[in-house]
Amino acid sequence: MSRRKFLGTASCAALGSTTMLSSILNLGVINSLAGMSLPTYKEDNTYKALICILLAGGNDSYNMLVPRNGAHYTEYATTRSNLALAQGDLLPINYTDPNGRQFGLHPSMPEVQSLFNSNKMAFVSNVGTLVEPTTMAQYQNGGVSTPLGLFSHSDQIQQWQTSIPQTRSAIGWGGRIADILHAGNGNQNISMNITLSGTNVFQIGNNVTEYAIRASAGGSVGISVYDSTNPVDAFLKTGVESLLNQQYNDIFRSTYANKIKNSQSYHEQFNLALAGVPPLNTTFSPSYMSKNMELIAKTIAARNTINVNRQTFFVTFGGWDHHDNLIDNQDDMLGVLSTAIGELELALQELGVFNDVTTFTISDFARSLTSNGNGSDHAWGGNTMVMGGAVNGGQVYGSYPSLAYGGANDVGGAIMLPTTAVDEYFAELSEWFGISASDLPYILPNIGNFYTPGTGGPIGFMNI
Repeated sequence: MSRRKFLGTASCAALGSTTMLSSILNLGVINSLAGMSLPTYKEDNTYKALICILLAGGNDSYNMLVPRNGAHYTEYATTRSNLALAQGDLLPINYTDPNGRQFGLHPSMPEVQSLFNSNKMAFVSNVGTLVEPTTMAQYQNGGVSTPLGLFSHSDQIQQWQTSIPQTRSAIGWGGRIADILHAGNGNQNISMNITLSGTNVFQIGNNVTEYAIRASAGGSVGISVYDSTNPVDAFLKTGVESLLNQQYNDIFRSTYANKIKNSQSYHEQFNLALAGVPPLNTTFSPSYMSKNMELIAKTIAARNTINVNRQTFFVTFGGWDHHDNLIDNQDDMLGVLSTAIGELELALQELGVFNDVTTFTISDFARSLTSNGNGSDHAWGGNTMVMGGAVNGGQVYGSYPSLAYGGANDVGGAIMLPTTAVDEYFAELSEWFGISASDLPYILPNIGNFYTPGTGGPIGFMNI
């Protein structure tokens, strides 16, 4: 194997665990926040983790959390027509809002029902991307700034991860959190931001990028020949090590080789820590989501060995763009999601860290309430879930809108104008995680449009 071939192709095996390529590309990103003075980390030795679940494609979340009583259900059923769930199939939750509405969950979500009714989970309703507070009149007359690419998958999925909807940014709010808090981790070699779904915007900061692991590999992924006992691979390993240990005059090649060597070392360190975790008593299902939750639980169990006190995790669960066959698809996918979240809760309880971990969902947008025939189309404000021991559970926060066609929040086509901004949602999570009120404008540049930091949680779903 020549040096040229190695540098061009062979070392790609290590990219899965280090996201080295994304790190190099990120060096060229000029972000509006790059010139800001980085806030100073404040010492905090407690352990906390955030788990972000991206329901990619746009979850039809008004079939996830549904009014179930009297005229409120009738309003829902009339607007949704053939997409409406049967009233008797809804799983009741113990909550009545100020308007007298009672709610039920999609029938595939018994674990979420149990979590909500035991005050371990809350919903935040009608959340969406906003640049500034927006009334229906302002939206209709163009009197306020609105998000770029509204109703576009690529733009909205990015903006939920950056919380800067007026511009396209490559830096995420989870990455900006890590810019501040990563210094508090004893291990500076493995990022506090861990992804199970490859490169993402949410976890990329100005100074910190994500560390990729895979459920299918049972941990991080290194150079394959290093983990093999095959004699041919042993020979190849010798060649790879020779190339990595060369003294390169070219600064790029030298940096590249050092990056790969370090990445392999961190991979071995990470997987050794996982190997020392005793088997969990919690049984996880074989689905993609459950296996990801299992690996997250194992990684959290290894937190002391890895030597970290702050971590974020990112998982993408795709396939929610249900323009067709919505009823059957949601029946399957919401069941998978509910099962995985329920199993995660059991594992976190087993590890004694349920109070220290907050799991939350995001999605590109909700879907139109009206049917396009057999599915729903792109919309705006929707409902999210938050789970954890620090969550003030058993409540629906925000303002659940009227689901009547042409109602107060209907911007047209039964698309809901958000009444809670993603900034408020993320500010509450950030403050619980350890971000001070004075540092919130670095994490969420638009937060001042919606909330005065330091005046109590903007929504109230977290025990801060």
